[in-house]
Amino acid sequence: QSEDSDKSSAESDSETEVEQVSGYHKLLATLKTSPESESEEEEDESESEEAEESEAEMDSKGTQETGEGEGGEEDKNDVPEEEEATDTEEQMLSQEQADGTDTSCDPRRGVIEEFTDVKHESEFSLETNFMEEESGDCNADRKDGNPFKQHMDKELEEKEIKKMSTLPKTSSQSQWPRLGQLIFSSTLEKHKTLKADKEVDVKQLHLHKPLESTWSKVNKQFLSALDKPTDSSFTPLQRELFCVMNSYRDLFYPERNALTNGEEIRHAYCLHALNHVLKANAQVLSNNAKRRDRKPGTDSDDHRDQGLTRPKVLMIVPFRECALRIVHILISLLEVNDKKKIDVSNKKRFKGEFGSDPEEKPPNLKRPEDYEAVFAGNIDDHFRIGVAILQKSMRLYAPFYSSDIIIASPLGIRTVIGAEGEKKRDFDFLSSIEILIIDQADIYLMQNWEHVLHLMKHINLLPLDSHGVDFSRVRMLNLNNWSKYYRQTLLFSALQDPQINSVFNKHCFNYAGQVAVRNVPLTGSISHVAVQLPHVFRRLEADSVASVIDARFQFFVDKVLPEYRDAIMSHTLVYVPSYFDYVRLRNYFKKEDLNFTHICEYTKKAAVCRARRFFLKGEKQFLLFTERFHFYKRYTIKGIRNLIFYELPTYSHFYSEICNMLKATDSGVDATWTCTVLYSKYDAQKLAAVVGIDRTAQMLQSKKNVHLFVTGEN
Repeated sequence: QSEDSDKSSAESDSETEVEQVSGYHKLLATLKTSPESESEEEEDESESEEAEESEAEMDSKGTQETGEGEGGEEDKNDVPEEEEATDTEEQMLSQEQADGTDTSCDPRRGVIEEFTDVKHESEFSLETNFMEEESGDCNADRKDGNPFKQHMDKELEEKEIKKMSTLPKTSSQSQWPRLGQLIFSSTLEKHKTLKADKEVDVKQLHLHKPLESTWSKVNKQFLSALDKPTDSSFTPLQRELFCVMNSYRDLFYPERNALTNGEEIRHAYCLHALNHVLKANAQVLSNNAKRRDRKPGTDSDDHRDQGLTRPKVLMIVPFRECALRIVHILISLLEVNDKKKIDVSNKKRFKGEFGSDPEEKPPNLKRPEDYEAVFAGNIDDHFRIGVAILQKSMRLYAPFYSSDIIIASPLGIRTVIGAEGEKKRDFDFLSSIEILIIDQADIYLMQNWEHVLHLMKHINLLPLDSHGVDFSRVRMLNLNNWSKYYRQTLLFSALQDPQINSVFNKHCFNYAGQVAVRNVPLTGSISHVAVQLPHVFRRLEADSVASVIDARFQFFVDKVLPEYRDAIMSHTLVYVPSYFDYVRLRNYFKKEDLNFTHICEYTKKAAVCRARRFFLKGEKQFLLFTERFHFYKRYTIKGIRNLIFYELPTYSHFYSEICNMLKATDSGVDATWTCTVLYSKYDAQKLAAVVGIDRTAQMLQSKKNVHLFVTGEN
C-alpha cells in the first residue's frame, strides 16, 4: 500500500519497513495493555526499564511485525505522516443501513462495527413528534436578543456572500481579563465590539430548558475550586469563552491544557452545543404542531426551520474517553434532578465500548502528569457515534441521518467520508452542520493532520441525495448552499501552530466573524531546564516556507554535522519533529556510513531497547529520535551528552524535558554537555514558546548565532 516507501536495503536492523496499515494504529496498539511483559536485557537502565517492561504495551494484536514504516522519498517533504486508512473493509457505513444488525467485534481489525438503532427511530423522529407543554414554550426562543434566532434567521444577500468570498478580513484587538489578547476579524461591516461580561446571569443567556437549572449543578466541581467564591455559575474562563460562543462567532483558543482547564472548556462547549440543539429541535416540534393545526388549503412558507440533513453539531475529539466524557456531560445537563432521570437508549453498550477498565493500566508507570491526563481511559482513536436528543430522551448509536450530534475522531470520520473513486463513501450528513467543535487539535498533529483537512474539504457541501427531506421546511440558506457562512467553528488546542492556524483562517467562513486568542509567551520553556547547559541557537536562511525544509537539511549536513563527526562528540541525540525529516536523515546517515542508531514511532519494542542500550554504552555515536515517539512513550533516554534539535519541538515543554534528560546519567562530565538548536525566521511561534517573546524578537532581528547559558536555577 505504501507505494512511496523507500526500499532501502541498507537497513541495519533488517527491518523491511513496509507500512501496511495506518502507522498511527501500529503506534496506538503499543499503548494498549496485554497480559505479557517483555524481559529485554537492559543493563544500567533499571529505573526507566522497570517501568517500561511492565507496560505490557508491547505485543498487542494491532502491532505489525514490519517494524518501522520507511516513509517517502527524500525530497517528499509535505506528504502526510502515515498512509491513510483507505481499506474498503473499514468503510463502516452501517449507520446509514437500517437493518438494525448488531455486529460484533472483528478481532482481525480490532474495530467494533457500529450498529443501527432502528427500534427508537419513530420515537426520536423530528417529523412525527410535537412540542410537549412542559418542555418549554418555543415562543420563548422568539424573544429579541436570542443569539440562536439572531444568527440562524439573518438573511444574507448575494452581495454579502460575494464580499466574504473575495475581500480580506478586517481585524481589531481587545484585551479581556481572563482570555487576554483577542483578535476579532470579519469581512462584513464592522460588528459592534464584543465585551467580556464581568458577571453573567444565567437567565440572560437565553438557555433552553432545562439548562438554566442544571448548568450550575453540573459545573459546581469547577466553581468550588476557585480562589474567590462567586455567585456566577461560570468560572472566569468559562464566562469569557461562553460569551464568545453564545455570540456565534468562530473561536480559536490555543491555551487548552489537559491538566488544568481541559474539563472546564469541555463543559462550556457541551452547554453551548446542547443549547443549540434543544432550541433547533424545539423550533421544529413547535412548527410541527402549527402545521398540524392549520386550516386545510392554507400553505405557509413560514416554517423553514431545518437543514438539508438533521445533524447540527459535529464534535471532533481524539479518543473514546473524550466521547465518553462528553456524553456524560450531556446526560447530566438534561437531568433536572435525581428523580427526573432521562431515558438514554443503548447506554449499557456505550459504556462497554467507550469505557475502560482501571485495572488494565500497567502498574509502576512513571510518566509526566500531562501525559497521564492526555492518555487517560480508553485511548482508541477510531470511532464515531450519532446522538439524537428529543425533549426528555437521548438516543446513542442513532443513524447519522437521524442524529443531532455526531461525536467522532478524525480517523473515524475519515473512513466514512472515504476517498475519491471509492464505492462506499458518504459525506451528505455533514451538509448542514451548524456548529463544528474541534477539541485538542494539537493531538491530531501527532496522529494524521490530513484527516482534519479531509473533513474540512467535505463539510457543508450540497448533499448528493435528498435523504427524504421536506424541502418546504428547509432554510433558504441551506438551499442556496450558504451553510458554511453560518457554521460556527470552535477550535481548541494546547498550542499555536501554522497548520492549526491555517484551518482557522482558510476553512472558517462564519459571517459573524472570528475571535482568536493570541497571547505571547513571556518566559518560554527554557526556564524549566534544570541542568547547566550552554544552548546555541543557529539560524538558517530560507527564501520561503516551502524551501525551509531543504534549507534546514543542507544547513545541518554542511554546517552542523561536521562538528559532531569526531569520536569525541559521542552520545549525540538528534531530536527530529517531522517523520519525513527523520527518514531523510536516516538515509543520509546510512549513505555516509555513520555510526548511528534510530528510534521512531514505528520502531518495535525490541529494537527500541537495543538502540537505547547501544547509545548508552557509546557503541553508537548518534541516536536519531522522533518527536512522535517521545509524545506517545515519554521514555527517558540515558547517556546523552550532546543534543541537536534539528527543528524546534511542536510542544515547547518537550524542549526542557529533553534537555533535562542529560541529568539522567550522572557521569561527572557536565562541562562537556552541549545543546544546538536549528531555527529560521519562519519558526517565530515555536521559538517564542521556548525562549520567550523578548529574546525571540532579538534573535529574529539578528542574523548571528545566539548563545544562551542556563544555570539550572531559572
